[in-house]
Amino acid sequence: MRANTVIMIVLAGVFGVLAVVLVNIWLAGQRSAMAKADGVQEDTVVVATAALKFGDILSADKLREVAWPAGAVPAGAFKTTKELLAGDGAKQALQAIGINEPVLATKITGPGQRATLSAVLGEGMKAVSIRVNDVLGVAGFVFPGDRVDVLLTRTVRDNDGADKSFVDVLLQSMKVLAVDQVADESKDSPTVVKSVTLEASTRDAQKLTLAAGAGQLSLALRQAAASKGETTERITLSDLTGETPADVAARQAELGKKAAAEAAAAEERKRAEEDRKRADDKIAGLAQAVDRVGSKLDDLSKIKPAPAVASAPEVHEVVKEVVKYVQPEPPARATVGVFRGVKLETYDVPRQP
Repeated sequence: MRANTVIMIVLAGVFGVLAVVLVNIWLAGQRSAMAKADGVQEDTVVVATAALKFGDILSADKLREVAWPAGAVPAGAFKTTKELLAGDGAKQALQAIGINEPVLATKITGPGQRATLSAVLGEGMKAVSIRVNDVLGVAGFVFPGDRVDVLLTRTVRDNDGADKSFVDVLLQSMKVLAVDQVADESKDSPTVVKSVTLEASTRDAQKLTLAAGAGQLSLALRQAAASKGETTERITLSDLTGETPADVAARQAELGKKAAAEAAAAEERKRAEEDRKRADDKIAGLAQAVDRVGSKLDDLSKIKPAPAVASAPEVHEVVKEVVKYVQPEPPARATVGVFRGVKLETYDVPRQP
């Protein structure tokens, strides 16, 4: 065996042993780090020592610091009580906070800030109140924090004069901020209320305001986990009576026939009016023609014969001029108009002596 081959085999064995040693050292370090992380809590989180509700003032006796796994601290949590209570003025709870629940920045007010609805509104959202009663408000079982659908009931008048009622789902999955003047989400006893305040975008707030005057608003309580919208359709009285598509088609066909008959009658009345107008124009034209003929006859009857004027005598010749009035003969034929209903018919007939 050559020397180069022996050297390569030896080097390969040395590098293999070295790689095994390095891998073992790295794995031991990882196991040590994991054991250290499992046994030691590096961070702390402030939690509530008593149940807090909307508007409760935070104080040191209601808070405590507890150990929390490193890297698993909730967003917005406070590490120390001093950090949470820092600032000028007291802080209040905006939502219900249970015992040993981490106190997050989104659930409390700022220093000196009041616990009002404006503090719990989301970015760009508005608070809009609508009037309800014991039925429209789901019998008082709607509480702050619930999600509801807003229904709009309206009655409009059709072209045929009949009233038509229908219900539309105006808005879906609207968050309830307050019932009457209570915004405490820990409230769990049903109460008949007169108004419900909802969180809405600017456009949805406009819809609610307009709908309040256009019809009757009512609420439909949604399942707590059902936050997504669903496809809806308009419900009319025909859906309550169970009419089939054939019934609806037959009724629409009947309405179409009625509309066609009314249109035909209107067209017939229009044509009759036009015929009457044309007949009136013809009669007026005949009357004017008769008046013109009568005027001409009167003018002719007033013409008198001119006096005879004798010329100067001439030698052996006498000239006489005689002017004789001739009565013009009346026309041999005459035009007679006869009405048949509203239609004027004219006839050319011989004039009787």
